[in-house]
Amino acid sequence: MLTQFSRTELLLGKETMEKLKQSRVAVFGVGGVGGYVCEALVRSGVGAFDLIDDDKVCLTNLNRQIIATRNTVGQYKVDVMKDRILSINPDAQVRTHKCFFLPENADEFPFEEYDYIVDAVDTVTAKITLIMKAEEKHVPVISSMGAGNKLDASAFRVADIYKTKVCPLARVMRRELKKRGIKKLKVVYSEEKPTRPMEDMAISCRNHCICPPGAQHKCTERRDIPGSVAYVPSVAGLILAGEVIKDLSVPRETIQ
Repeated sequence: MLTQFSRTELLLGKETMEKLKQSRVAVFGVGGVGGYVCEALVRSGVGAFDLIDDDKVCLTNLNRQIIATRNTVGQYKVDVMKDRILSINPDAQVRTHKCFFLPENADEFPFEEYDYIVDAVDTVTAKITLIMKAEEKHVPVISSMGAGNKLDASAFRVADIYKTKVCPLARVMRRELKKRGIKKLKVVYSEEKPTRPMEDMAISCRNHCICPPGAQHKCTERRDIPGSVAYVPSVAGLILAGEVIKDLSVPRETIQ
């Protein structure tokens, strides 16, 4: 019978499509990278999602985030992404968590229900905590390294964290994960040297923050505000999603 996933089934087969339909993927961070992860996963047939992000769509997100339009500015990103997922596949199950993932609330998430975890958060503390919880609960995880201040979408690579190079965030993660005894972690990272953003205060969120009222993490609180373009985080997100689909299509024990 012809379905919206028929073209995908021609390549992956009926058994794999059923497996994807029964899989629950948790996407931590629904921004420039995480939004495209969700987009590709739902279009690939993944049947259940947990979306975790405390942020609202901002005007400055329109240059790169698939959920950002003039109509969605000011709305919670997880709510917008949920609506988009259900508009693509009304049969999908979507749970939203309007919070910032932290060590303090890590135990509140049902990790035992996840078949796969996507780390698309920005902070090192959150990344490390998420990876440690995935290790503890024996849930496969893939982590996105830095996509900000990059211009070359062809420079992304998939590798173990300990085989990465050039990426400053990956360097910090290697050091911190080694301290904690984490022996491996699949990541998507860029071998492009980051571009230094222009110091133009006239267009800087530092001086002209337009975050919606009530936002918990304003631009003025950030140490660095990276530059971004439409085609770099989207490519990173699509690569991440491709790895998730590939891993979910094989027996789980082979990716531990």
